[in-house]
Amino acid sequence: MAEMQNSNPTILNVADLPTRNRAAQKTRDSIPEIFAATPDLVDFLSSDSEDDDLLEEPIDEQEIYDLIKYISDPEHPISLGELAVVSLPDISIKPTLPDVIGSPLQTVTVLITPTITHCSLATVIGLGVRVRLEQSLPPRFRVDVRIKEGTHSTGDEVNKQLGDKERVAAALENGALMQVIAKMMETCR
Repeated sequence: MAEMQNSNPTILNVADLPTRNRAAQKTRDSIPEIFAATPDLVDFLSSDSEDDDLLEEPIDEQEIYDLIKYISDPEHPISLGELAVVSLPDISIKPTLPDVIGSPLQTVTVLITPTITHCSLATVIGLGVRVRLEQSLPPRFRVDVRIKEGTHSTGDEVNKQLGDKERVAAALENGALMQVIAKMMETCR
């Protein structure tokens, strides 16, 4: 068995996490104060195009990261982004049916890195990420959440649980588990 490489958790500053949200705020901040009393006008002035609502907006890895980085760790009052359990380079979006031209179906893959190699809540964290994405993304997206290879002592077993639709469905019917996941989601923006 290969040696596990997983150092003590590094806690990152929230302000240093990658985000697209700051750019939107800068745009809003650049609108003259005289318009601030009319939020609808501010929204109109800060939008890139009048036709934004008519187009299907593409979703990229940064947007996925923005959805999950604020999920709190089930044991600590720190977000998964701050703990680097989720990170932008470990998120990918690929066509679900690459051979079907024009298919809108896409698969979002998120690799999570537990803070310690024997984390007992790795499955719960993965389930929380999965729930957040399934609740937030349009139905054209499939969600695949896995433990990053070599970062957990029982990563294969956790991945098997997270990839089994029946096990996930059964877990989501467990009231106590859903309370834990709801608590994890309270910090999401």
